[in-house]
Amino acid sequence: MSGSQIKLFSANANPELAQEIAEYLGLSMASAKVIRFSDGEVTVDIDESVRGADVFIIQPTCAPVNEHLMELLIMIDAVRRASARRITAVIPYYGYARQERKSRAREPISAKLVANLLTAAGARRVVAMDLHASAIQGFFDIPVDHLPGVPILAEYYQKKHLDNLLVVSPDLGGVTRARNLANRLGTEIAIIDKRRPQPNVAEIMNIIGDIRGKTVVMADDIIDTAGTITLGAQALLDRGAKEVHACCTHAVLSGSAYERLEKSVIKEVLITNTIPFDSAKAASCSKIKVLSVAPIFGEAIMRIHEDLSVSRLFD
Repeated sequence: MSGSQIKLFSANANPELAQEIAEYLGLSMASAKVIRFSDGEVTVDIDESVRGADVFIIQPTCAPVNEHLMELLIMIDAVRRASARRITAVIPYYGYARQERKSRAREPISAKLVANLLTAAGARRVVAMDLHASAIQGFFDIPVDHLPGVPILAEYYQKKHLDNLLVVSPDLGGVTRARNLANRLGTEIAIIDKRRPQPNVAEIMNIIGDIRGKTVVMADDIIDTAGTITLGAQALLDRGAKEVHACCTHAVLSGSAYERLEKSVIKEVLITNTIPFDSAKAASCSKIKVLSVAPIFGEAIMRIHEDLSVSRLFD
């Protein structure tokens, strides 16, 4: 790689992924550590010069979201004040992305607030994967490279050679994602029509499309409590699907998600490591298969550093 020196940093959210990305690029992680004072305040210690460097800070803002967001903001501020040439925030999972619009009066748009904070801290570019709503790109006044997770998931299913395949979107909002996956797999889609009477609660209203006798792949960007995906899987089987697989980019898996997935009718749950996988909790669920996003982030970082097109990765 040419031009200014490249520096990769990581805070505490997902150092394993950061290390994988560094190994893919043939680089060593830059030396830095996050320090907490006795009252809980966060600071960072950057142990090497970043003057004139092209800095990439790898930090998904996953749980605990506020802790990891503050770590990212403070690290950006630290390298900005140390005269880094350019600072790119590499955020595999963008926390607060589900608060991207006002659905009722006096509601915040927290995804926009986070965008403002990142820019004010000193980020000059953002790389993220599968933002919950693509409109979040427009919340930034700096370049945003929005990497899709579908190509990684599609490659896995292409090698698996599932028979009589059908892709299902678990809601109307995920139709574009499901269609992209279906196009790569050469199949059709169906849609689950659901409603949410309250957060993290879903009710299946109808299924649009013929699923009888099909091997179904339910594709979503996030699996959180796993209530929606397990309820949808049962509805698909009840309406004649042969078997149900599920996949997502971001495995939040909060609450009793692992237990729900293990007890569900889903045959396999395919996820990526944008969020660190809790191996201790995973012992309660044998159905989860994890794919690494390190190669795609490594390629994106290399292309950004060399001022090449990132979108060409997905042509």
